[in-house]
Amino acid sequence: MSTAGSSSAADVGVEIDDVQSGALRPRPVPYEGKFIFLRVDDRHAGRALLRRLLPLTSGGLPRVDPNQDAWVTVAFTHQGLRALGVPQESLDSFPRAFREGMSARAELIGDVGESGPAHWEAPFGTGDVHIALSALSSDAAQLDRELERARVAYEDTPGVQVIWQQEVHQLPTGRTTFGFRDGISHPNIEGVGLPGSNPQEVPIKAGEFILGYADETGSLPPMPSPDVLGRNGTYVAVRKVHTNVAAWRRYLRANTSSAEEEALLAAKMVGRWPSGAPLTLTPEHDDPELGADPHRNNNFLYRENDDRGFRCPAGAHIRRNNPRDATIIGDARMHRLIRRGTTYGPPLPEGVLEDDGADRGLVGVFIGAHLERQFEFIKAEWVNDGNFIGYPGEKDPVAGHHGGTGTATIPEKPIRRRLKNLPSFVVTRGGEYCFLPGLRALRWLAELKD
Repeated sequence: MSTAGSSSAADVGVEIDDVQSGALRPRPVPYEGKFIFLRVDDRHAGRALLRRLLPLTSGGLPRVDPNQDAWVTVAFTHQGLRALGVPQESLDSFPRAFREGMSARAELIGDVGESGPAHWEAPFGTGDVHIALSALSSDAAQLDRELERARVAYEDTPGVQVIWQQEVHQLPTGRTTFGFRDGISHPNIEGVGLPGSNPQEVPIKAGEFILGYADETGSLPPMPSPDVLGRNGTYVAVRKVHTNVAAWRRYLRANTSSAEEEALLAAKMVGRWPSGAPLTLTPEHDDPELGADPHRNNNFLYRENDDRGFRCPAGAHIRRNNPRDATIIGDARMHRLIRRGTTYGPPLPEGVLEDDGADRGLVGVFIGAHLERQFEFIKAEWVNDGNFIGYPGEKDPVAGHHGGTGTATIPEKPIRRRLKNLPSFVVTRGGEYCFLPGLRALRWLAELKD
């Protein structure tokens, strides 16, 4: 385990073994997983459940072969911490965004209209979600064993109720429901010992992702009290998002005249080809070999070779969510996130242009030490606005909420192309803000006294 001295030191190593595995470990490939939400009706029962779950949780870096690993992660909403009997002084020490919860801040982050909390799937946004469990593995048998141990723990604990479950899995294609390879990028975090996916990215301070360490400002992020509760914890935005795959395909078909043009337009909107190959490195055609190479598929920046977006448009999905060194208003390093997308539901059969009524999409997990200037800033300013790149009024062409009136700019010579009447390709089904404590904090919560 890495050691740490004074919590005010900027150069300490991160106490990796105290950080829950789900916070820093990249998602395995392939993967199977499950999310489980629980309600705590009795604080003593909730604490007893934590004591039963503690042996299932782990910290540290992946095994030598991370694809032969499985882990369970335990996180809490603010209402969940209250339900466990956390002292009011500690509850009040959490940041405002976490205390209020995602549903109360939905308009700020663009969850409006059909994506608004009034239309969310229960129990999202109801205050009943107290504990969020997630289990993930590349091996279905290992996952089943971990889930069985978790099931025994909560079913043997009267006073705790399972109120929602969602299975996730990698599709047979290895891609998202929209047909694109996912899970490619991971930040380079200083002091963690896990390399980032972009060899050109200067390591980002650990305090951007884990509480108790200096962040990019050189200061310690605000941390809930007492120290044992906050240190080595982080915040997680969990979101269930339905994907309108048929609408996506129809829009591409209606705005192109050939299969080749269709593929290029989709890549321009995403910023990558379906294989994962980035437009910045291969702007004319897909390159599956490049897309599959983890040493090359993120080895690029924007300013030197594509500052004006002729290869990858400035408004493309991946460039909005991680502008890297691109010329923007603001500092991209202050808004870096750990992103994990996991797919749920069946794929829409290839070539089908009409919706079949199935629920499909992704459960997204967004991890950082600053909910407001990371997740909320990205959603409000980068995904659902375009001022930071000089395109006021434009939104993320893939993830923005357009309602049939959206626009997006694709730089081309001699005249730029303007996409119009974009529908919303994604619909938010629900979301929660969770606190992911360190392992010592989990034990502290489990041993709370009245």
